[in-house]
Amino acid sequence: MVALTKGRYLSLGFVFLVYCTTCTKSKGATGDILPDSLPSVPGTLPHFLKEPEDSYIIKSNPIKLLCRAVPALQIFFKCNGEWVHQNEHVSREYMDQNTGLKVREVLINVSRQQVEDFHGPEDYWCLCVAWSHLGTSKSRKATVHIAYLRKNFEQDPQGKEVPIKGMIVLHCRPPEGVPTAEVEWLKNEELVSSLTDDNIDTRADHNLIINEARLSDSGNYTCLASNIVAKRRSATATVVVFVNGGWSLWTEWSPCNVPCGRGVQKRSRTCTNPAPLNGGAFCQGMSVQKITCNALCPIDGGWEKWSEWTACSVQCERQRRRECNNPPPRHRGIMCEGPSNATENCTGGMCTQNGKLLHDVKPQSMDDSNDVALYSGLGSGVIVVAVLVVAVMLYRRSQSNYGVDVIDSSALTGGFQSFTFKTTRQGVADRAEYHAPKGHPPETFPRGLNRDYSNSTVERRSTKKGLLTPNGPPLTPTKDQMRTTGVFGHLGGRLVVPNTGVSLLVPHGAITEDTSWEMYMVINQGESSFQTEEGCEILLGPEVTYGPLGLDLSSPVAMTIAHCAEVDTENWNIQLKRKTQDNSWEEVMSVEDESTFCYCLMDSSSCHLLLDQPGSYALVGEPLTQAAVKRLKLAVFGSMGATPMHYSLRVYCVDDTPYAFQGVVATETSRGGQLLEEPKMLPFRGNTFSLQVYIQDVPQFLWSIKPFTTCQEFSFSQVWCSNQKPLHCAFSLERNSPTTTQLSCKISVRQVKGHEQILQVYTSVAESKKESVPFFTQTDCTVTSQAGPKAFKIPLSIRQRICATFDTANAKGKDWQLLAQKLNLERNLSYFLKQQSPSAVILSLWEARHQDTGDLDSLASALEEIGKIHSKSAAAKSQDPESDLVHNLGTGSPGNPVCGMGELTNHETANSVQEYTG
Repeated sequence: MVALTKGRYLSLGFVFLVYCTTCTKSKGATGDILPDSLPSVPGTLPHFLKEPEDSYIIKSNPIKLLCRAVPALQIFFKCNGEWVHQNEHVSREYMDQNTGLKVREVLINVSRQQVEDFHGPEDYWCLCVAWSHLGTSKSRKATVHIAYLRKNFEQDPQGKEVPIKGMIVLHCRPPEGVPTAEVEWLKNEELVSSLTDDNIDTRADHNLIINEARLSDSGNYTCLASNIVAKRRSATATVVVFVNGGWSLWTEWSPCNVPCGRGVQKRSRTCTNPAPLNGGAFCQGMSVQKITCNALCPIDGGWEKWSEWTACSVQCERQRRRECNNPPPRHRGIMCEGPSNATENCTGGMCTQNGKLLHDVKPQSMDDSNDVALYSGLGSGVIVVAVLVVAVMLYRRSQSNYGVDVIDSSALTGGFQSFTFKTTRQGVADRAEYHAPKGHPPETFPRGLNRDYSNSTVERRSTKKGLLTPNGPPLTPTKDQMRTTGVFGHLGGRLVVPNTGVSLLVPHGAITEDTSWEMYMVINQGESSFQTEEGCEILLGPEVTYGPLGLDLSSPVAMTIAHCAEVDTENWNIQLKRKTQDNSWEEVMSVEDESTFCYCLMDSSSCHLLLDQPGSYALVGEPLTQAAVKRLKLAVFGSMGATPMHYSLRVYCVDDTPYAFQGVVATETSRGGQLLEEPKMLPFRGNTFSLQVYIQDVPQFLWSIKPFTTCQEFSFSQVWCSNQKPLHCAFSLERNSPTTTQLSCKISVRQVKGHEQILQVYTSVAESKKESVPFFTQTDCTVTSQAGPKAFKIPLSIRQRICATFDTANAKGKDWQLLAQKLNLERNLSYFLKQQSPSAVILSLWEARHQDTGDLDSLASALEEIGKIHSKSAAAKSQDPESDLVHNLGTGSPGNPVCGMGELTNHETANSVQEYTG
């Protein structure tokens, strides 16, 4: 290179030496006359008519750099700071016809090898230098690159399934190349252009955006990248625009299917508004609804007795009448046949000449006596009314000792209603127990409230003498408690805390006759008093207290508590614990242990307990292996941020129990949050790995998010030991334009080395749109207590017959143990053995287990199966009691549902039982 450089400079020196010598000779010979090679206008700097341009070497083809100047004695190229050898220049000179000036033009070639061999701080460059009498001029630098386009795309578009009117965003990052590749989009091999369709945008970062998806937008999309070297095609992304089904309006209720008596009415709807398309979800819910109806039977009218005859008229006639109201015709009944009035002659021809009856002539004294009788009767009526008013006032005053005024008399109309009580005294201790003397059960309850009904939506208090308080301090409700109460007697009843998965069943006969208790159930909403030991034990459900503490029951109550554990005895040690008087927790039993003083039945999402003693209970889990799993419920909410341009997404991770989710519901209701996706369940393993929350696929041209905030993380201990308290993280997004009204993104929640769930967000963020939070619970439910037979699924008469049949040992083996086996309650039979009526306790546990479904089929099926086992021995005798019970289960009343309990109509039950009885 040094030798070449020296050679170039020697050559240039020789050229200038020759040039100077020629000039001198010419000047000496001819004076001021220039040689033919000089420009005709001396004394100007060279002016470039064409400068070298940036160029790309394609494959192995060299490129040409051209330089043209006037006036110029010589033109040479300089590349990367070094002169190009004169032998590599191709020069020519010609006369410009317009100006008469001589133009000099120089051309050089640059090869791929030259560019590849150059290793400098800048790109390969060249410029040209032109000389004239007055000096030199330099052209612009022209860069030379080797053109290429790699084969693989940095990001291929991904197929999507998008609901109609949703936003479609297909991402494409073309392969690396020089020059930078241009991107086009193909749909089904046809070019997609945003110029002809305002709904499509292809200008933002090579992405394809369809603002509102249409059915016609379904297809195969390909990203096409090209430059001067080659064209590349991405992988094909299939986009499916689907339509989720929507229900049509309900039809009108059909007429009752029976002309008289109890029947069924139906109404239906179809999933055609719109119909699901392209794999869209079918409508959720029932297409047919049924309700029971009572077709009133026709009642034909009947005549009352005839009235007395009227006095004879001047026409010598008397009349009498009768009414068709014994009974009156109702419900399409036939009217009475015959006349309603009768007339007959009443004088037998004894009329006077002036037309008056002889007996109508009365002395004056008789008329006066009639007036006195009239006024005496009116006075007596006024006195009676006054006495009644005074009696009612005294009676109401005597009832005020109960401390409440019943202002809703719906209990007198029959059926279970919710009542409203107005407290007349504040600060009085809770009334816990009613004791009534025998023969006076009505005095046990406030006026207007009978034994079968109770109010559960308020805290009732009383200072009536003779009402006992529980042994121990009363439980005073605080803002951190969810509380429900009810008054129960011998017939029993049920308490439910709405939308929490917590309920309490008081069996029939658990409370002695002529005694009533006001019972309560409380969920602790404050900071949990349960403390983990060495971080091993966690709460699997809410802390629940029932009482009063002095409650005396002859049979156990059934308490149901929802839990969040994936039940597996190999991975979990689940225990029931109770709070002691010093606020510590003691173990009652392990759910897998045999016990004679407590029974625990674990279902997939609920735990059913049979308890003898009131108090505070909690379900606690200790993981035995890292495979232990507790369920998390994931939900994403959104609302406008501090300014109209900001929008906030909040992701909640909470133990998968209805009670725990209510904390989220309460928080978002106060914020005006909108639920953006149906909550999903995530299994969270006890493997010490954390939980990560990502926000993905945010349209960067529409929304911006702060750097380093797209991923947030909860530590393992935060999630594992949350103890029913919700955890949440927030993502703050900002609109790039006020016209942006749609947001689409994904929220990925995953446990490291564990499971993952995706929450898809499609929402409108218009500031004027205010939607209430759609919750998947009965948030308007207020009926939380029911007393008497209507609180149970099994009618009382059927329950008593079952107990009478199975409590007695039977040589055929049809005793309560067989009943427990058929109802899948064969574990821990020693607990049932110590009960006064094992069958009654088994049925109470069955009631608690099936309170949400109200399905009597499983009980009827079990009874029928027991009957089939002994069908041969029963064939020689009359029909077995079990067969009668199966039949009666189909005709008994299932009762009215309490909040959170299912409803089963008699008609549906009867239909299901017919399948068993044939």
